[in-house]
Amino acid sequence: MSFFSLHHLIQLLHAYGNVVLGVVVGLECVGLPVPGETLLIAAAVLAATTDQMSIVSVVLSASLGAILGQMAGYGIGWGIGFRLLRRYGRYIGLTDRRMAFGRALFRRHGVKVVFAARFIVLLRTLAALLAGANRMPWGRFMAANIAGSVVWSALYGGGAYMLGHEAKHVAGPAAIGIGLLVVAALVAGGLYARHRERQLLAQPARVGRPAE
Repeated sequence: MSFFSLHHLIQLLHAYGNVVLGVVVGLECVGLPVPGETLLIAAAVLAATTDQMSIVSVVLSASLGAILGQMAGYGIGWGIGFRLLRRYGRYIGLTDRRMAFGRALFRRHGVKVVFAARFIVLLRTLAALLAGANRMPWGRFMAANIAGSVVWSALYGGGAYMLGHEAKHVAGPAAIGIGLLVVAALVAGGLYARHRERQLLAQPARVGRPAE
């Protein structure tokens, strides 16, 4: 069983609670392929349907994990710069196209990228590294980091909590129908995100390689 499999992470979530959520969300921010957002949704549903967790602690844990994880990513990006990111980034999914696209986008909309990165699959694991590598001012980075992390945690966690709370009171076929709709929405969202990523990654080829 893979340590990073969603099934295993949910088991750890049941056993250790919010600590696991915060750690996983933080690890996602530095580029590791872990399902931080999915685990946030699972934790929020767990809070809605059981007494094991509270939604306030879930949102706070995810926010703190995201903030600290992006701070770590910023430090890594600042320390190693683009040369080493291009050389070793492929081990965490940072291909040359992703690097070129992220760098071009970041230089135009740095603060917006850091804030919006929590909501965009392509940027979630890149923004903090690129912020550090681009020497973004620490104060601006932290303001966008904190705002984006808190809003993301509240929206996704709160939304999943309300859905789980309503589903708990629905029995029989209706509950099954709600579950199927949620699964379908998640699958559709994932497919759309992959489609948009392929479109966006086609753009750097027209921009050219940036200078060091």
